[in-house]
Amino acid sequence: MAFIWIAALLLLSSTFNVLPGTEAIGVNYGMLGDNLPTPAQVVALYKSKNIRKLRLYNPDSGALQALQGSGIQVVLGTLNQDLQQLASTPSYATNWVATNVVPYAQSVNFSYINAGNEVIPGTLANYVYPAMQNLDSALQAANLDIPVTTSVSTEVLGVSYPPSQGAFSQTAGPIMAPIVSYLAKKQTPLLVNVYPYFAYSSDPENVKLDYALFTAQGVVVQDGSLGYNNLFDAIVDSTYSALEKAGQSNVEVVVSETGWPSSGGGNGATIENAKTYNNNVLTHVEGGTGTPKRPGKEIETYLFAMFNENQKPAGTEQNFGLFHPDMTEVYPVDFTS
Repeated sequence: MAFIWIAALLLLSSTFNVLPGTEAIGVNYGMLGDNLPTPAQVVALYKSKNIRKLRLYNPDSGALQALQGSGIQVVLGTLNQDLQQLASTPSYATNWVATNVVPYAQSVNFSYINAGNEVIPGTLANYVYPAMQNLDSALQAANLDIPVTTSVSTEVLGVSYPPSQGAFSQTAGPIMAPIVSYLAKKQTPLLVNVYPYFAYSSDPENVKLDYALFTAQGVVVQDGSLGYNNLFDAIVDSTYSALEKAGQSNVEVVVSETGWPSSGGGNGATIENAKTYNNNVLTHVEGGTGTPKRPGKEIETYLFAMFNENQKPAGTEQNFGLFHPDMTEVYPVDFTS
């Protein structure tokens, strides 16, 4: 386990700062590594950078304990393998809330409970909605007003280009329909993982690098009256179009993951591209310009991820971190832009 002294934390802060007013940007805290800092050290690192939002993929007790009193807003996820029991057994959801939320509810600022990550479409997809319902009922019974949602990948979209034609696929549509209806009723956002990198890396001849990195000098995709100069906005607006076609235009989108690998052998997986992408995401989101379909609407966004994780699949998957496991930065990210 890596350790670091306070002096090193202060040294790191010179190139990775967050303004006091920064509210739209968070960072995912993944734990798939055998050499990562302790949760207490990680929370100290978030605080030293004034990063105010964190997404936690499962209810790790050590992380939840470290987050107590931190002031950090937390998206708390369930393990995908727990979805079936959460969906089929209300008492399991009650116990999950009693164990993982109630003891921390007065000292941890939970923004959402996230039922499952990227399981739609798939073998676990049908468990997501009933799991959300049971978790919501358990939270209400505990007198806790914490919204429940789920996180999806763009695989839920059958059509994504152009953005105005975005629609849920025939497979995902019937599963998404009750979920987005529930979210509309509860006025809770849908969490979506948005990765221009994967679109670029899988088809670099047709998806231009500058369009993926926010560096295009003009409109790349003209969609009716709307012009797109970056792929991030296009993906978000494709999701909004899908929500509109599902009859739920009032559901907001939160970008629960976005990022770019700094190495690992994939097309465009370089430190320079990762640095460019993440800094430009920060500038774009904090600028408050929104997307062409939702201009002026702040896009709550979580960068993926805090650390390089050596227990993820070899290659680019191990290299999405902003920091090495010893808490030195992989490249400078300017949260003050």
